[in-house]
Amino acid sequence: MAYTPLLEWIDAQQDNMLSEVLALSEINSGSANIPGIEKVIARLSDFASSLGAEEERLELPPRTDVLDNGEVVESESGPLLRLTKWPNANRRILLVGHSDTVYPKDHSFQHCTKLDENTINGPGVADMKGGIVVMLTALQALERSPYAGNIGWQVIINPDEEIGSFASAQHLDQAARAADVGMIFEPALADGTLAGARKGSGNFTLVAHGRAAHAGREHHLGRNAIAALARAISLLDGLNGQMDGVTINVAKLTGGGPNNVVPDFALCRFNIRVPSPEGQSWAEKQLQQIIDDVSQADGISLELHGSFGRQPKVMDKAHQQLFSLLKSCGDDLGLSTEAKATGGCCDGNNLAAAGLANIDTLGVRGGAIHSTDEFLLIDSLSERAKLSALLLFKLATGEASWPDRTTTA
Repeated sequence: MAYTPLLEWIDAQQDNMLSEVLALSEINSGSANIPGIEKVIARLSDFASSLGAEEERLELPPRTDVLDNGEVVESESGPLLRLTKWPNANRRILLVGHSDTVYPKDHSFQHCTKLDENTINGPGVADMKGGIVVMLTALQALERSPYAGNIGWQVIINPDEEIGSFASAQHLDQAARAADVGMIFEPALADGTLAGARKGSGNFTLVAHGRAAHAGREHHLGRNAIAALARAISLLDGLNGQMDGVTINVAKLTGGGPNNVVPDFALCRFNIRVPSPEGQSWAEKQLQQIIDDVSQADGISLELHGSFGRQPKVMDKAHQQLFSLLKSCGDDLGLSTEAKATGGCCDGNNLAAAGLANIDTLGVRGGAIHSTDEFLLIDSLSERAKLSALLLFKLATGEASWPDRTTTA
């Protein structure tokens, strides 16, 4: 294979890649830990300095959160790192990663441990500090190749993927509309299986307001917010099974107070997953109908917060073309590149919604993400960097055809 010498350079980077992953993973960067995210961005900037890209650190708007008491507040967002090279090239690739993890700064899981010769346990080793190192190493291979400059590329490392990418969504959308291929470095499964189609996801908070009253003396004057919310929850849960692939998970309920007071406040949080745009439209219609029905009760009002932050990602023709190209790269390297549909979602949903075909599990092989058992398979660092580099080489040389825009935009 003509690309073999370029790929052998990546093999020689294996130890350096592992050292970088360990260092990054021991910097806590929970989504709310802004100083930690800034430290990760600074280290990534140093690691990427050899690329010679234009670097920008963008401040993001605050995100809106609903507290358990129903109060709506704004929370600070971390910075977004953007790297750009060869912006005037005829073809452009968008590469995406995230600097945040699900482990807050006071979480007990803060350090990496070597479990065996090929397995590292640690916070974010797979999701996705390992993936970011794979991404930047693949780009280093491209930039030191004869094909540098044949394609333009942009890297976005956002600080809020684990909480929905609401603050960074506009930057992802704009970049996706200007690119021809998307590459995202979420982890593959331990056996190398990638994610194909992804469900869309909406996170919602439903707040019920009633009227407080003495539970004994004037119970008839009260309007029980918990009872009203319970009716809404029952109707929500009853939607499960009514449309193929649509699921509703009521996750948290709070409200009320002393036993002798009719409660005037209650709140629940829930998630809806949908496999298609049609499923999303159906779920939105049903949700609004439930709110309208329950709100008809005298003295009861419902407030809905939230939205579908991730649109469904379907395996349309454009995505099939891109996965076919990746399979050819995997075949050349002796790697399996099988893909399976998943109910999970990521920034790949966002890119697809903007019309950009993308593969979103190009990161390391690993597993048990979002838990204290999270692990990375060490040999997958150079393996996955070579897979992405080969994809970049084939696109840069014109050996491979570029995919169409998606049909989901």
